[in-house]
Amino acid sequence: MLILIVEDEAEIARLIRLYLEKEGFTCEVCEDGETALRYQQTLQPDLIILDVMLPKLDGLEVCTRIRQGPGAKDPYILMLTARGEEIDRIIGLSTGADDYLVKPFSPRELVARVRALLRRSLRHSQDAPTQTYRTAHFSLDLDQRTAHRLEGSHPELLDLTPLEFDLLATFMSYPGRVWSRHHLIEKLWGEDFFGDERVVDTHIARLRKKVEPDSSQPTFVKTVTGVGYRFEDETA
Repeated sequence: MLILIVEDEAEIARLIRLYLEKEGFTCEVCEDGETALRYQQTLQPDLIILDVMLPKLDGLEVCTRIRQGPGAKDPYILMLTARGEEIDRIIGLSTGADDYLVKPFSPRELVARVRALLRRSLRHSQDAPTQTYRTAHFSLDLDQRTAHRLEGSHPELLDLTPLEFDLLATFMSYPGRVWSRHHLIEKLWGEDFFGDERVVDTHIARLRKKVEPDSSQPTFVKTVTGVGYRFEDETA
């Protein structure tokens, strides 16, 4: 799998590349935001390691443009930041990042997080007894990795990030089941996750904005107070 490392500190970029290539990944490196956008379009990486503080365009803007722009492949994005405040992590995740890591970090932890992200799509394809899910208002194709809202005569394609797609697939695979934050992290990130469980809340909020008629009053992705979340929709 191809990983794009976007980091303007040459020594950090070299260290990340060294550890990832030891694990068998193919890596490309660039040092500014504008080049990162060009590389993303031409190389179509599976995952991008994206520093927040970059020349020309910062990592938050790069992440936003990648998620909003066209592309044959929608990569996983692991954001690096020297700032550890919670609000900065939330902003990074709200732009479409799948995970974050605060500098200074352990290279081994970074590798573990990369593996956890890249395993998610493999886990879904291996574990799922069927490759499609369908409810009254949604259909989801695991092979094509597409999700549609079924309203009116023409299904609406949902513009989901990889993590949002995996989250919706998890919910639709067991409608009505209550998922705790811990169970969702275990399902989507795996045992290698080292971060704050509240990262789940940020991604739930993003998913709701794309699937709910009114994200402030969820119809489908319900909060189960004190426990977690549940997906509710009638069977098709």
